[in-house]
Amino acid sequence: MLRVPSDISSQEFESLKIQDMTFVAYRNEVYPSRYDVFFEEHAVIVVLEGEKKFTSPTQEVHVKKGDILFVQRGFYLMSESINESYKSLVFFFDEKLLKEFVNLHPELFNPGKAAATFEKPILLLASDDNFEKFIQSVFPYFQSRAELKNHFLRLKFQELLLHLLELDTSKQLRAILYSLYIGEKVDLAFLMNSYYLKPLTLNELARLSGRSLSAFKRDFQEEFQTSPAAWLKNKRLEYSDFLLRNSTKNVSEISTEIGYESVSHFIKSYKEIFGVTPKKHG
Repeated sequence: MLRVPSDISSQEFESLKIQDMTFVAYRNEVYPSRYDVFFEEHAVIVVLEGEKKFTSPTQEVHVKKGDILFVQRGFYLMSESINESYKSLVFFFDEKLLKEFVNLHPELFNPGKAAATFEKPILLLASDDNFEKFIQSVFPYFQSRAELKNHFLRLKFQELLLHLLELDTSKQLRAILYSLYIGEKVDLAFLMNSYYLKPLTLNELARLSGRSLSAFKRDFQEEFQTSPAAWLKNKRLEYSDFLLRNSTKNVSEISTEIGYESVSHFIKSYKEIFGVTPKKHG
Protein backbone atom coordinates (compact mmCIF):
# COMPACT_ATOMS: atom_id res chain seq x y z
CA MET A 1 0.00 0.00 0.00
CA LEU A 2 1.23 3.47 -0.94
CA ARG A 3 0.42 6.34 1.44
CA VAL A 4 0.52 9.70 -0.25
CA PRO A 5 2.12 12.09 0.20
CA SER A 6 4.18 10.62 3.10
CA ASP A 7 5.48 7.66 1.06
CA ILE A 8 6.72 9.88 -1.76
CA SER A 9 10.47 9.24 -1.95
CA SER A 10 13.11 10.94 -4.07
CA GLN A 11 14.10 7.54 -5.49
CA GLU A 12 10.69 7.05 -7.13
CA PHE A 13 9.25 10.54 -7.44
CA GLU A 14 10.21 14.03 -8.42
CA SER A 15 8.35 16.47 -6.19
CA LEU A 16 7.95 20.14 -5.37
CA LYS A 17 7.25 21.53 -1.91
CA ILE A 18 5.75 24.77 -0.68
CA GLN A 19 7.73 25.27 2.52
CA ASP A 20 7.57 21.75 4.04
CA MET A 21 4.31 20.71 2.34
CA THR A 22 4.32 18.51 -0.76
CA PHE A 23 2.60 20.44 -3.55
CA VAL A 24 3.03 18.20 -6.59
CA ALA A 25 4.69 14.87 -7.38
CA TYR A 26 5.67 13.21 -10.64
CA ARG A 27 6.58 9.53 -10.70
CA ASN A 28 9.68 9.02 -12.81
CA GLU A 29 9.64 5.21 -12.98
CA VAL A 30 7.14 2.66 -14.29
CA TYR A 31 4.14 2.23 -12.00
CA PRO A 32 3.38 -1.17 -10.48
CA SER A 33 0.44 -2.64 -12.38
CA ARG A 34 -1.79 -2.87 -9.29
CA TYR A 35 -1.57 -1.39 -5.80
CA ASP A 36 -3.59 0.26 -3.03
CA VAL A 37 -3.28 4.00 -2.39
CA PHE A 38 -4.32 5.79 0.79
CA PHE A 39 -4.72 9.55 0.38
CA GLU A 40 -3.51 11.40 3.47
CA GLU A 41 -4.28 14.72 1.77
CA HIS A 42 -6.86 15.89 -0.74
CA ALA A 43 -5.30 15.36 -4.16
CA VAL A 44 -5.72 16.17 -7.83
CA ILE A 45 -4.44 13.58 -10.31
CA VAL A 46 -3.76 14.85 -13.83
CA VAL A 47 -3.34 12.04 -16.39
CA LEU A 48 -0.50 12.88 -18.80
CA GLU A 49 -0.23 9.59 -20.70
CA GLY A 50 -1.78 6.12 -20.80
CA GLU A 51 -4.80 4.73 -19.00
CA LYS A 52 -5.60 3.57 -15.48
CA LYS A 53 -8.52 2.29 -13.45
CA PHE A 54 -9.27 3.54 -9.93
CA THR A 55 -11.67 1.54 -7.77
CA SER A 56 -13.32 2.39 -4.44
CA PRO A 57 -16.20 0.64 -2.66
CA THR A 58 -18.64 3.04 -4.36
CA GLN A 59 -16.96 3.95 -7.66
CA GLU A 60 -14.92 2.61 -10.55
CA VAL A 61 -13.32 5.28 -12.72
CA HIS A 62 -11.42 4.55 -15.95
CA VAL A 63 -9.13 7.48 -16.82
CA LYS A 64 -7.11 8.43 -19.88
CA LYS A 65 -4.89 11.28 -21.06
CA GLY A 66 -6.46 14.66 -20.31
CA ASP A 67 -8.61 13.45 -17.42
CA ILE A 68 -8.43 15.17 -14.02
CA LEU A 69 -9.46 13.52 -10.76
CA PHE A 70 -10.07 15.24 -7.45
CA VAL A 71 -9.72 12.66 -4.65
CA GLN A 72 -10.80 13.45 -1.11
CA ARG A 73 -8.50 12.86 1.84
CA GLY A 74 -8.93 9.63 3.74
CA PHE A 75 -9.91 7.32 0.90
CA TYR A 76 -8.36 4.05 -0.11
CA LEU A 77 -8.38 3.40 -3.86
CA MET A 78 -7.24 0.37 -5.80
CA SER A 79 -5.07 1.65 -8.65
CA GLU A 80 -4.66 -0.60 -11.67
CA SER A 81 -2.66 0.34 -14.79
CA ILE A 82 -4.25 -0.46 -18.14
CA ASN A 83 -0.90 -0.01 -19.88
CA GLU A 84 2.69 0.74 -18.88
CA SER A 85 2.77 4.17 -20.51
CA TYR A 86 0.69 5.69 -17.69
CA LYS A 87 2.11 8.94 -16.30
CA SER A 88 0.53 11.56 -14.09
CA LEU A 89 1.09 14.63 -11.96
CA VAL A 90 -0.41 14.52 -8.48
CA PHE A 91 -1.13 17.80 -6.69
CA PHE A 92 -1.86 17.87 -2.96
CA PHE A 93 -4.16 20.34 -1.20
CA ASP A 94 -2.79 21.56 2.10
CA GLU A 95 -5.75 23.02 4.02
CA LYS A 96 -3.80 26.06 5.19
CA LEU A 97 -3.19 27.03 1.57
CA LEU A 98 -6.79 26.22 0.70
CA LYS A 99 -8.10 28.54 3.43
CA GLU A 100 -5.71 31.22 2.22
CA PHE A 101 -7.19 30.84 -1.28
CA VAL A 102 -10.82 31.06 -0.10
CA ASN A 103 -10.00 34.16 1.95
CA LEU A 104 -8.57 35.79 -1.17
CA HIS A 105 -11.54 34.81 -3.36
CA PRO A 106 -14.68 34.71 -1.15
CA GLU A 107 -16.87 35.77 -4.08
CA LEU A 108 -16.29 32.37 -5.71
CA PHE A 109 -18.03 30.45 -2.93
CA ASN A 110 -21.62 30.23 -1.75
CA PRO A 111 -21.76 30.05 2.09
CA GLY A 112 -25.12 28.28 1.84
CA LYS A 113 -23.72 25.37 -0.14
CA ALA A 114 -21.34 23.03 1.63
CA ALA A 115 -20.96 19.36 0.71
CA ALA A 116 -20.62 16.15 2.67
CA THR A 117 -17.12 14.93 1.90
CA PHE A 118 -17.59 11.17 2.21
CA GLU A 119 -20.27 10.30 -0.34
CA LYS A 120 -18.02 9.63 -3.32
CA PRO A 121 -14.23 9.85 -3.18
CA ILE A 122 -13.58 10.78 -6.84
CA LEU A 123 -14.71 13.81 -8.83
CA LEU A 124 -13.81 13.49 -12.54
CA LEU A 125 -13.15 16.59 -14.67
CA ALA A 126 -12.00 17.04 -18.27
CA SER A 127 -9.00 19.18 -19.19
CA ASP A 128 -9.01 22.03 -21.70
CA ASP A 129 -6.30 23.96 -23.60
CA ASN A 130 -5.80 26.52 -20.82
CA PHE A 131 -5.36 23.84 -18.17
CA GLU A 132 -2.90 21.91 -20.35
CA LYS A 133 -0.83 25.08 -20.75
CA PHE A 134 -0.88 25.51 -16.97
CA ILE A 135 0.39 21.93 -16.51
CA GLN A 136 3.26 22.54 -18.92
CA SER A 137 4.17 25.66 -16.96
CA VAL A 138 4.69 23.56 -13.81
CA PHE A 139 7.42 21.25 -15.17
CA PRO A 140 10.26 23.86 -15.31
CA TYR A 141 10.01 24.30 -11.53
CA PHE A 142 11.21 20.72 -10.94
CA GLN A 143 14.66 21.84 -12.13
CA SER A 144 14.48 25.45 -10.98
CA ARG A 145 16.71 26.88 -8.26
CA ALA A 146 15.12 30.31 -8.33
CA GLU A 147 15.45 32.24 -5.08
CA LEU A 148 11.72 33.02 -5.05
CA LYS A 149 10.63 29.52 -6.09
CA ASN A 150 8.48 29.03 -2.99
CA HIS A 151 6.54 32.22 -3.75
CA PHE A 152 6.03 31.21 -7.38
CA LEU A 153 4.66 27.83 -6.27
CA ARG A 154 2.17 29.48 -3.91
CA LEU A 155 0.84 31.35 -6.95
CA LYS A 156 0.79 28.09 -8.92
CA PHE A 157 -1.35 26.53 -6.19
CA GLN A 158 -3.86 29.37 -6.51
CA GLU A 159 -3.74 29.12 -10.30
CA LEU A 160 -4.43 25.38 -10.07
CA LEU A 161 -7.54 25.97 -7.96
CA LEU A 162 -8.84 28.68 -10.30
CA HIS A 163 -8.45 26.37 -13.31
CA LEU A 164 -10.24 23.53 -11.49
CA LEU A 165 -13.14 25.77 -10.47
CA GLU A 166 -13.40 26.93 -14.10
CA LEU A 167 -13.57 23.32 -15.31
CA ASP A 168 -16.04 22.22 -12.61
CA THR A 169 -19.31 23.09 -14.34
CA SER A 170 -21.28 21.08 -11.75
CA LYS A 171 -20.08 23.39 -8.94
CA GLN A 172 -19.54 20.27 -6.84
CA LEU A 173 -15.86 21.03 -6.24
CA ARG A 174 -16.73 24.52 -4.97
CA ALA A 175 -19.06 22.98 -2.40
CA ILE A 176 -16.43 20.45 -1.31
CA LEU A 177 -13.71 23.10 -0.98
CA TYR A 178 -16.01 25.35 1.02
CA SER A 179 -16.82 22.46 3.36
CA LEU A 180 -13.09 22.01 3.95
CA TYR A 181 -12.66 25.74 4.47
CA ILE A 182 -15.31 25.96 7.20
CA GLY A 183 -13.98 22.81 8.87
CA GLU A 184 -17.14 20.76 8.46
CA LYS A 185 -16.94 17.77 10.78
CA VAL A 186 -17.51 14.26 9.51
CA ASP A 187 -20.17 12.05 11.11
CA LEU A 188 -18.29 9.78 13.54
CA ALA A 189 -20.49 6.69 13.08
CA PHE A 190 -20.07 6.84 9.29
CA LEU A 191 -16.32 7.42 9.58
CA MET A 192 -15.69 4.58 12.02
CA ASN A 193 -17.86 2.05 10.22
CA SER A 194 -16.07 2.92 6.97
CA TYR A 195 -12.54 2.65 8.35
CA TYR A 196 -12.46 0.29 11.33
CA LEU A 197 -10.54 -2.38 9.37
CA LYS A 198 -8.00 0.07 7.96
CA PRO A 199 -4.56 0.46 9.58
CA LEU A 200 -5.13 4.04 10.72
CA THR A 201 -3.90 5.60 13.94
CA LEU A 202 -6.20 7.58 16.24
CA ASN A 203 -4.43 10.74 15.10
CA GLU A 204 -5.27 9.92 11.47
CA LEU A 205 -8.89 9.11 12.29
CA ALA A 206 -9.20 12.37 14.23
CA ARG A 207 -7.81 14.32 11.29
CA LEU A 208 -10.16 12.60 8.85
CA SER A 209 -13.06 13.54 11.12
CA GLY A 210 -12.09 17.23 11.04
CA ARG A 211 -11.21 17.29 14.75
CA SER A 212 -8.19 17.58 16.98
CA LEU A 213 -7.25 14.35 18.76
CA SER A 214 -8.65 15.59 22.08
CA ALA A 215 -11.93 16.74 20.46
CA PHE A 216 -12.18 13.42 18.58
CA LYS A 217 -11.83 11.42 21.82
CA ARG A 218 -14.30 13.68 23.63
CA ASP A 219 -16.94 13.57 20.87
CA PHE A 220 -16.42 9.83 20.48
CA GLN A 221 -16.98 9.19 24.18
CA GLU A 222 -20.17 11.25 24.11
CA GLU A 223 -21.57 9.42 21.07
CA PHE A 224 -20.49 5.82 21.79
CA GLN A 225 -19.99 5.82 25.60
CA THR A 226 -16.59 4.19 25.16
CA SER A 227 -13.12 5.06 23.93
CA PRO A 228 -12.12 4.85 20.24
CA ALA A 229 -9.52 2.15 21.04
CA ALA A 230 -12.05 -0.05 22.87
CA TRP A 231 -14.66 0.44 20.12
CA LEU A 232 -12.16 -0.50 17.40
CA LYS A 233 -11.05 -3.62 19.27
CA ASN A 234 -14.62 -4.84 19.78
CA LYS A 235 -15.70 -4.01 16.23
CA ARG A 236 -12.74 -5.85 14.69
CA LEU A 237 -13.29 -8.89 16.89
CA GLU A 238 -16.99 -8.95 15.96
CA TYR A 239 -15.92 -8.97 12.31
CA SER A 240 -13.43 -11.78 13.00
CA ASP A 241 -16.28 -13.83 14.49
CA PHE A 242 -18.35 -13.23 11.35
CA LEU A 243 -15.45 -14.43 9.17
CA LEU A 244 -14.91 -17.52 11.31
CA ARG A 245 -18.54 -18.49 10.85
CA ASN A 246 -18.99 -17.49 7.20
CA SER A 247 -15.67 -17.90 5.40
CA THR A 248 -13.02 -20.53 4.79
CA LYS A 249 -10.21 -18.33 6.12
CA ASN A 250 -8.08 -19.76 8.93
CA VAL A 251 -7.30 -18.10 12.26
CA SER A 252 -3.98 -16.72 11.05
CA GLU A 253 -5.52 -15.13 7.93
CA ILE A 254 -8.35 -13.56 9.93
CA SER A 255 -5.94 -12.29 12.58
CA THR A 256 -3.95 -10.48 9.88
CA GLU A 257 -7.06 -9.12 8.17
CA ILE A 258 -8.32 -7.39 11.30
CA GLY A 259 -4.93 -5.86 12.09
CA TYR A 260 -3.35 -8.18 14.68
CA GLU A 261 0.38 -8.71 14.19
CA SER A 262 0.41 -11.64 16.64
CA VAL A 263 -1.94 -14.62 16.25
CA SER A 264 -1.58 -15.45 19.95
CA HIS A 265 -2.64 -11.89 20.88
CA PHE A 266 -5.67 -12.24 18.60
CA ILE A 267 -6.65 -15.57 20.19
CA LYS A 268 -6.34 -14.08 23.69
CA SER A 269 -8.43 -11.02 22.76
CA TYR A 270 -11.05 -13.15 21.04
CA LYS A 271 -11.40 -15.41 24.09
CA GLU A 272 -11.83 -12.38 26.36
CA ILE A 273 -14.87 -11.30 24.32
CA PHE A 274 -16.47 -14.60 23.29
CA GLY A 275 -15.33 -16.97 26.08
CA VAL A 276 -13.83 -19.56 23.72
CA THR A 277 -10.88 -19.68 21.31
CA PRO A 278 -11.43 -18.77 17.63
CA LYS A 279 -10.83 -22.38 16.58
CA LYS A 280 -13.55 -23.75 18.85
CA HIS A 281 -15.97 -20.97 17.96
CA GLY A 282 -15.34 -21.37 14.24
